[in-house]
Order: sequence, then C-alpha cells, then structure tokens
Amino acid sequence: MRIVLGLDRPTSGTALVGGRPYTSFAEPLRHVGAVLDAAAAHPARTAHDHLLTLALANRIPARRVEEVLEEAGLAPAARRRVRTFSLGMRQRLGLAAALLGDPPVLMLDEPTNGLDPEGIVHLRRLTRRLAEEGRTVLISSHLMNEMAQTADHLVVLGRGRLLADAPLKEFIGENASLEEAYFRLTADAAEYTTTPEGRP
Repeated sequence: MRIVLGLDRPTSGTALVGGRPYTSFAEPLRHVGAVLDAAAAHPARTAHDHLLTLALANRIPARRVEEVLEEAGLAPAARRRVRTFSLGMRQRLGLAAALLGDPPVLMLDEPTNGLDPEGIVHLRRLTRRLAEEGRTVLISSHLMNEMAQTADHLVVLGRGRLLADAPLKEFIGENASLEEAYFRLTADAAEYTTTPEGRP
C-alpha cells in the first residue's frame, strides 16, 4: 500500500491507480482514500477541524466534513480533540478522511484495529456498500474470520511474493474455512514454518 501511495519505492516495477501514479494526482483525496495509520491526525485538532483542513487542501466542499463524520459514526464527537479519542475512534476518523473526496478507490490497512464489535460491524457494512457502488475497496488484514465475511477477492502475499490471487469462494475451495485454506497455502513458505518443537 505504501508503494501504491508513493511513500516507498519498489525494487522493481510500478504501481498505478487507474493507469496513473498516485503522486501525479493534483487532488489525491478525490481519487484514492487511504487509512494507513490511525495516529495521522494532529492530537490538538478537533475531528471536524482535521477533516476541514484536508477538505480545503483538496478543494473539497466543506459540507462533506459533516457527511463523512456521520458516515463514519463520529458525528457526536466532531468537536472533541483527537488526543481524547480511543484507538477505535481514531480509526473511524481515518475512515472519514479517506471518504472525504468521495474517491473511487479506498485502501484500508488493518481498519478494524481498536474497533469494538459495533464498530467492526459498521465498518463491514460500510465497505460492502461502497464496493457494491462500484468502488474498489482494498483491505489489508490478518483477521481471517473478518475477511471471510467482508472480502469478495483475496490476494495473499508471503515473503514479498504473490501466493494467491483469487475470488474468495475459489480460494477456500474444499477447505472448511478461509483460515484453513490460508494455512494450507502458506504451510511450505519459510516465513510460516516451525521446528518440530513448535519454534519458528
């Protein structure tokens, strides 16, 4: 995700969004919404002011701030300072920021981290709805059960290599669960193997 967003350089190849490098977009929030770090907002700002700053910098109408606060479930906390937020609330604020430009692509890194069960269900429903609208929603996660309920298509990486790229149903196949299918796939990858004593 960091390579796609131009934050890291690949050792080879290119990563494009809609056929263009992410860094070529003059108003990137209108093209890609991303949540990579829940601590990205300044702790002294309110949630509303953080989003308003992003909106103005990307020529996004200020009215979108209220809309995304509502969509992320943060409207009641809009005037609170970010330093008073729990990790789950910061995740919601990151999601609100990602939605600000109404982008066709969303990239979310471990978005359920710190969320309570209600927040996880809210996020699952929201991302499914966004995907049904025709948007691309890329979620990076290690939570197999959550991905089994959320994802349509899986990409599995291991040791910097592509191990799988398939629809969820095809990936699971004859296995009882996504978790079982994942462990079968990665059983021979050195990154995941253990000694007979159970040590890595």
